[in-house]
Amino acid sequence: MRESKHFTDMLIERGIKKEWAELALDSPDRVEERDDGTRHLIKRIPEFGNRWLRVIVNSTTTPGILITAFFDRRVR
Repeated sequence: MRESKHFTDMLIERGIKKEWAELALDSPDRVEERDDGTRHLIKRIPEFGNRWLRVIVNSTTTPGILITAFFDRRVR
């Protein structure tokens, strides 16, 4: 999977470890397929206060492109 510049920048800006994003990709707790061609992979990160990490992937391209990642306060 390719990383967009935005994805890489957001990991740095938001203090998200790359290992956490890889966990979301490899073993998400939840997957949401969206009509816009994106896949949202959601993973609880115990090392970050049990917050939920959302990694968004453009799944219409081969290979997929990692678009962004953020801790989603809306997920319960």
